[in-house]
Amino acid sequence: MRYGIWMFVLLLCGVLLSGCASRPPAAIADVPEEIPVLSVVRADPEGWQGREVRWGGVIAAVENRPDHTLVEVVARPLDGRGRPREVDASEGRFLAHVQGFLDPVVHAEGREFTVTGRLDGVVHRPIGEYRYAFPLVRTIGTHLWAPRPVPVRDPYYHYPPPFHSPLYDPWYPFHHPYYRPWRY
Repeated sequence: MRYGIWMFVLLLCGVLLSGCASRPPAAIADVPEEIPVLSVVRADPEGWQGREVRWGGVIAAVENRPDHTLVEVVARPLDGRGRPREVDASEGRFLAHVQGFLDPVVHAEGREFTVTGRLDGVVHRPIGEYRYAFPLVRTIGTHLWAPRPVPVRDPYYHYPPPFHSPLYDPWYPFHHPYYRPWRY
């Protein structure tokens, strides 16, 4: 009898905790089964023409045109929700063709951005003096991620010194065994 009660409690906890799992935003929730890697698409753009992708990264530039906006994105790997990871690795850049107007102040350089859409060829544009082949994604859905919170150090916690020296320890070089100013 007790075994059945514990199994019920564990099952109930599992169901309740699964409801807390985070999901991707609705605009980018549709994920194709096979997502091509950006470097592979750059190598063979005609072979991937019309395929659906979900790519994301950091905005490098926003260019508004009369009927659409081109967003240049430095690609980064995505996590399970579709948010770009905070890594220094990139497979390259791509252009997102978004219908309508995107405010360049809101969609500023450095913001994290994820798109879903179809590949529509390659656009050659310069980056500095280098001519770069940007895969073009005609977007179906876009999501601009909220800025990540900046960690704040507690001003009342005394962090231990990185090393012992006369700047940190008044008992240097003898190291008094009971004196540790960072523990108070």
